[in-house]
Amino acid sequence: MKRALKLVASLLVTLLFTWWTFRETDLKSQWASLRSADYFYLLPYLGILTLIHICRTLRWGCLLSGIERVPFRRLNEASGIGFMMLLVLPFRLGEFARPFLIAQRSSIRRSAAMMSVVLERITDGLLVATLLRVLLFFVPSESVGIRYVKLGSTVMFALFGGGLAFLLFARWQHDRAVRLVRVTVGRFMPGLAHKMADVVDGFVGAMRQLPDATQLTFFFLLTLVYWGLNGVGMALLARAFGCVGADAACQPMSLTLFQAFVAMTVLVVGLMIPAAPGMMGTFQAAMKVGLGLFLPAAVVNQSGLAYANVLWLSQTVQQIGFGLILLSVGHLSFRDIATKLDKEGEASAPMA
Repeated sequence: MKRALKLVASLLVTLLFTWWTFRETDLKSQWASLRSADYFYLLPYLGILTLIHICRTLRWGCLLSGIERVPFRRLNEASGIGFMMLLVLPFRLGEFARPFLIAQRSSIRRSAAMMSVVLERITDGLLVATLLRVLLFFVPSESVGIRYVKLGSTVMFALFGGGLAFLLFARWQHDRAVRLVRVTVGRFMPGLAHKMADVVDGFVGAMRQLPDATQLTFFFLLTLVYWGLNGVGMALLARAFGCVGADAACQPMSLTLFQAFVAMTVLVVGLMIPAAPGMMGTFQAAMKVGLGLFLPAAVVNQSGLAYANVLWLSQTVQQIGFGLILLSVGHLSFRDIATKLDKEGEASAPMA
């Protein structure tokens, strides 16, 4: 029943954001933007998405190297399938797919692999939140929606910064951190407190197996390259919507590299909002807010949203496509993996 309610709630969130995003859109004009787009730019953009996948996979391997050096083929299989499942499975079950898959392909314990995923999330969250705050200094203060973007970046920094601070405190004062969890969260949700205590234990154990300085340096360098490629790719794909050779009704748009990075960071903040699998709705809404910082509303609601839809579809197809290819190559069953993750999710659900 709880899962059904969560699914209904996530679908409602998706519908709400989809309605808000497209409520002022002339669908005929947006269709005209899609028809006039130069889809030649999809080829280099898909190439950039492939490089992004490789960077994500390699940097995960850097974090895991303190425990075991996993061969790229096994690492890539767990990474590609895991990111696909993160996109398509409800209730964030896909977060557990990579640790589950890498544990089957190495001697790495799932708890240690899960901690590597947590460290990835914290690193990305703090980097994006900090980058957004810095970039916003150069965005005109009268831009539409900038107040909400600043608030979102502050919330994001507080969440990930607070999470990192607590985990570092747990590394320093393990027993006190576990006791704090049980005293606070345990009063209202004993089951969740038990799981959080397990996370603290796992993190402390994983901290003792951190990679060496060289691998950590590669991890941070690959993180910078990963996010750099994302921004460059978004700027490149925006060129497809310049309305070159189209009729006068087409509203051309373009993004500078700076604007693309701002839109990218706003998008990441927006995707923190829980929604249905696939990020449909929240993705387009966040892009609308990000593009609205620079472009007139008429352009955003036509070419801007057409661009957002193509961007979303490209990323979705690439992620799912890689996952399906790797499933086929590895002779694995999506249903079997999803069923095991779902059963474990039920077993670990907080007790009332």
